[in-house]
Amino acid sequence: MAEMAIGRRSFLKRAGQGLLAVPVAGVLVRAGFAEAPVSEGRGKVAAPAGVVLNVRDFGALGDGVAKDTVAIQQAIDRCWVFGGGEVVVPAGNYLTGAVALRSKVLLRLEKDAVILGSPDFADYPVMQVRWEGKWIQGHVGLIYALDAEHTGIIGPGRIMGNHALGGRPSATSPLRHPALIEPINCKGLRFEGFSTDYFRMWSLHLTYCDDVVVRGLTIRSTGGNGDGIDVDSCRRMTIDGCDIATGDDCISVKSGRGSEAYKLLRTSEDIQISNCTFADSIFACIGIGSETSGGIRNVRISKCKFTGAQTFAVYIKSRPGRGAFIEDISVDDVEASGMVGGFLRFNILASGIQDEFPVPGDEGIPTIRNFRFSRIKVTDCPVLVDGVGIHPRKPLDGFTFADVTGTCAKGISLAHIRRAVIRGVKVTGFSGPLLTISDVTGTGLTAAVTVEAAKAAPEVAVPEKLYQLR
Repeated sequence: MAEMAIGRRSFLKRAGQGLLAVPVAGVLVRAGFAEAPVSEGRGKVAAPAGVVLNVRDFGALGDGVAKDTVAIQQAIDRCWVFGGGEVVVPAGNYLTGAVALRSKVLLRLEKDAVILGSPDFADYPVMQVRWEGKWIQGHVGLIYALDAEHTGIIGPGRIMGNHALGGRPSATSPLRHPALIEPINCKGLRFEGFSTDYFRMWSLHLTYCDDVVVRGLTIRSTGGNGDGIDVDSCRRMTIDGCDIATGDDCISVKSGRGSEAYKLLRTSEDIQISNCTFADSIFACIGIGSETSGGIRNVRISKCKFTGAQTFAVYIKSRPGRGAFIEDISVDDVEASGMVGGFLRFNILASGIQDEFPVPGDEGIPTIRNFRFSRIKVTDCPVLVDGVGIHPRKPLDGFTFADVTGTCAKGISLAHIRRAVIRGVKVTGFSGPLLTISDVTGTGLTAAVTVEAAKAAPEVAVPEKLYQLR
């Protein structure tokens, strides 16, 4: 018994020495954790008020040469086990592989602090990640979080991915490439006041996340597939005051593809986008879809400026085989210029990759309803609305396009719509009719020219054996 007591005392002594060996300058500065509403009633995000740790005290050099992965991760993990708080990254260039955020830990990037992504794929763990609406094996993001609550990143520093790691999976290299920031199945997230730089891959990819605030980010992402913010089966999210210029969608709202996502039914809903500036060099500024098999509802876009779009400023897209729904989409008080395609397009007939296991028959045709656009100002818009890509067996139920001003080359084309409201469209410079319709009912259609609708896509056949999650 005496030997056991001595052993226990020796262990406790060594443990205490281990704790004291950790630099504690500023460690126990503040105590407690407050919950502060920061998104105008759209969920709460934790305001850290716990310990404050500096990555330099854990061995981070910030010289841009030595990898600081272990030091940064240790600082985050120590903050977590102490009950939460802030991990501070002071000025410097911190080369690192993937690091994981923890619950109740906020990563603060001070002025002139730069996180630099490692060029080595081996520095990014392989796990289940979302890619084009499916869960597959892939490299997780440079800064990621799994099942965490009340965490995030605040600036004013910068996060730079390694450009050599961008790109798409292929037959010879099937693992998905790492995103820049990637929380999965997290709640109460805050991303505020920093800037990013990446190439040919997503900058901020949120999957299965609830109660998220993204505010004041400057996102730069070039090359194919360089989305700015991907909202992937997330709920209650605010995106406000961001400046996003990308090589693909500035913001993409999606919810999975095919029978897998249809069975999981993880909906993207209650998404508010406001006071942002968007410029896109390959596809759309805001894309809704085409991966919509979990459903998308209640997306509200207001007070934004679209300064460049290779296709359309707003592009709502899906196809038969997705199933589910896209509903309650509103765009209000926006300005759009620099568009190559136009301002608005619906393509619910043939957008995106058809899934290996599509949702068959009429059930697989997405239900679409309640799209509202008002107070729109366009400048030199090639096409105001391309709204003919709708399936005749599931028309769009409810479409408002009102109080629109500016200049455009072509007007509005609509097909297969019920309860349309066209009101106060006062544009100039267009040739041909302002409004053409096919199988459209509603108000404001008196002067419309009726045309023949395009044929719908072939029906998705019902398989002999129904899909099972596997």
